Amino acid sequence: MIGIVYYGAGNIFSLTAALDRLGLSYGMIKTTEDFEQYDRYIIPGVGHAGSAMQKLKDSGLASSIIKLKKPVLGICVGMQLLTTHSEEGDSHLTDIIPLETKLFSEILKVKVPHTGWNKVFQNVETPLFSNIALGSHFYFVHSYFIEFNSNFTIALAEYGIKFSAVIQKDNFYGVQFHPEKSGLAGEQLLKNFAHLA
Repeated sequence: MIGIVYYGAGNIFSLTAALDRLGLSYGMIKTTEDFEQYDRYIIPGVGHAGSAMQKLKDSGLASSIIKLKKPVLGICVGMQLLTTHSEEGDSHLTDIIPLETKLFSEILKVKVPHTGWNKVFQNVETPLFSNIALGSHFYFVHSYFIEFNSNFTIALAEYGIKFSAVIQKDNFYGVQFHPEKSGLAGEQLLKNFAHLA
């Protein structure tokens, strides 16, 4: 059973629609006690990382997330929340994965936000990408990116600069793209997450 962390900062509908299509069972986590009902968790998110972090703190869920020992998947802003700090609003985040979330620089001369399909390349073997071809396309919508770091980046993409498309530390995973909007490759990733040991 997947527990979706519900804190008022995510497009829950598209995610739940994808899980329904795949026949994956899920429920909503609104209190710290709710975590006990599930064996893995998804942190969704859209919008401003700092505002999302404040909502997590206000709900009391932030301190519980940091302590989780079962698989966790952060999606888009949910991924950024796993990092130490975001340039968006100079926001301090959970610090679960010691990386920085940064704004795409004007120097790169790329359109911001980065919106649309982009290739993702694994650089570390991971069961999260089981049965997903190297260089598969995933759907992105973001103005901020997580720096590339070979210690934690398990898949990368390029948009004027090489950045982390997927990060991992222990049981915590984050994807910058939206698997629920990424066709068959995205659905396979959600299925893989649902079966992580």
